[in-house]
Amino acid sequence: MTRQSRTLPAGSERSLHQAYDTALLDLDGVVYAGGEAIAHAVDSLAAARADGMHLAYVTNNALRTPDAVAEHLSELGIPTEAGEVITSAQAVARLIAEQVEPGSKVLVIGGEGLRVALRERGLVPVDSAEEEGLAAVVQGYGGPDLPWGRFAEASYAINRGVPWYASNTDLTIPGVRGIAPGNGAAVEVVRIATGAEPQVAGKPLPPMHRETVLRTGAKRPLVVGDRLDTDIEGAFNGDVDSLLVLTGVTDGAQLLRAEPKYRPTYVDRDLRGLLTGQPEVAPADGGGFRCGEWTAVALDGVLELRGEDGASGAMDGLRALCAAAWTQAGDGSCGLDAGKALARLGL
Repeated sequence: MTRQSRTLPAGSERSLHQAYDTALLDLDGVVYAGGEAIAHAVDSLAAARADGMHLAYVTNNALRTPDAVAEHLSELGIPTEAGEVITSAQAVARLIAEQVEPGSKVLVIGGEGLRVALRERGLVPVDSAEEEGLAAVVQGYGGPDLPWGRFAEASYAINRGVPWYASNTDLTIPGVRGIAPGNGAAVEVVRIATGAEPQVAGKPLPPMHRETVLRTGAKRPLVVGDRLDTDIEGAFNGDVDSLLVLTGVTDGAQLLRAEPKYRPTYVDRDLRGLLTGQPEVAPADGGGFRCGEWTAVALDGVLELRGEDGASGAMDGLRALCAAAWTQAGDGSCGLDAGKALARLGL
């Protein structure tokens, strides 16, 4: 499927873990939240791997090193090697290394993941804007305890003309207690103080996709994520297929309003969707779109869902609603009221 034809959610007769050679999995909101495994993630990934699918973990969170991420996943029951983890820290380090001299000093506003990635590229991480010969400033998620003074340090250097890079610009990050500010919120602080714009490496931008392909060698990848504006848009930009799972920040209403670049190829409740096919969404007799036992139509400014109360397959109903909403919206965002339809599905 090409990115120009994503008007309807796609169907797949084969299970997704057999139709694609590599799953490029986001972590926060897909595999775990707040450090704890999301329901069904461990068993689903184990089954996919056992049946031959290669798993790679692609995260915009630049805080931890690949070794630390792999250790954490293994502790959760998902055996993982560091080489199976690709981070935005690695992507931004490569981007910087391509633009500065080898051995250059880089001011780090973030955590250990950034430092390790910079050293891997032959760069020298430093902590002060006063370092002589400073070549770049790089900003990545530093966790909830990152001192406010680090933003000031970045601002001092950037205001003197030092090039600024950001691992990613996710405004939020999911956790056990809810949604918290992400690196994008911290980037906004520095942007306000400097008026500058960083070069950004992470999803959904090309440097992250390039880093992922270089490190995994995937031939037919499937991007699996919970965010429309990073995971799904990143797949769109890379012209590869995607699976949205509803275990993170995106809900049904946001999905229905998605513009073309945010529309996933497939949608499912959680990672069990890797192990199944995807039902066909097709035009229904009398108008609208049918999936399973549900039919969705757009009438008088409302998305209406037709089917018996208690009908099986809430995800089928959501897929039908997506088809009706996206077709009505065309290249824009659907403005139809879908509240009652989503409530019928428990979404």
